[in-house]
This record gives sequence, C-alpha cells and structure tokens, in this order.
Amino acid sequence: MAAPLWPLHGVNLGTLLRTCDAVGACLAVPRFPWVPEALRRGNTLRRPACVHWVHDPPGWLARERAAGTKVVGVELAEEAVRLGDLPAARGRTIAVLGHEQTGILPEALDLLDSVVEIPMVGTGASLNVAVAGSLVLYKLAGLL
Repeated sequence: MAAPLWPLHGVNLGTLLRTCDAVGACLAVPRFPWVPEALRRGNTLRRPACVHWVHDPPGWLARERAAGTKVVGVELAEEAVRLGDLPAARGRTIAVLGHEQTGILPEALDLLDSVVEIPMVGTGASLNVAVAGSLVLYKLAGLL
C-alpha cells in the first residue's frame, strides 16, 4: 500500500494511483477537501481503484503496525536502506511517503519499522511523491 499521507500536489496522486494498480497495491490518502477531485482527475483506470481514506495518519499508522503491518518510510535518514537493497514485501506493507518539501512528519517517524532512501546523484534533494512512491512500490512488489 502506498500512503502519501501529507500530499502537496494533486497531480501526483493520480499518477501514484495508476502505479498502485500496476503492482496490485492500494492507495491510502488523507481526507483533505481537494484529494477526491485530484484522484478523480488523475484516475485513468477502467475499473474502480483501491483507495483507503485516512482521517488521522499517525493514529492509522499505529493501528496498522499494531495489527502486524510492516511500515516502511521513504525518507532520507542515517539508518535508511538504499532502494536497491530493499527486499520485496513478504506480507502487508505500507510505504509511507512524506510531504514533498518537509518529508514525513516527526510524530510519524517513530511509527516506521524501517526507512528506505532513493539514491540521487544530481543536485535535487528529493523526487516528487509519485516518482518516489512508484520506485518503492515496484521494488516492494518484487518487480524490480
């Protein structure tokens, strides 16, 4: 499951929704007023997409983790695993994607089981949430 819980740009959500469909995953999104329209506009799928609506991201992550779901954050961190070394998921897994400018909120960082980073050689500090999420979802699905 991809979880862009603090999205900045709506266009990225539609792109990530299509990636979720491609790898057999669901999308978890916050109930921001603009998110339903962003998903509707970006959804080019011919069938209904799997979308979970999250009202309280930290609380939802804590409940999922307590239920045995592995929670992987996509974030720059000292203890992060390189994307190339990330093993395929062996059970229910959530890939948490932070805000494109500020990352994963501090109160959610303690809820992560592990962190993965996407190596970059250019001068940019991050990829947009759709690109980062797509790379991580394909790796977790065992398709890369």
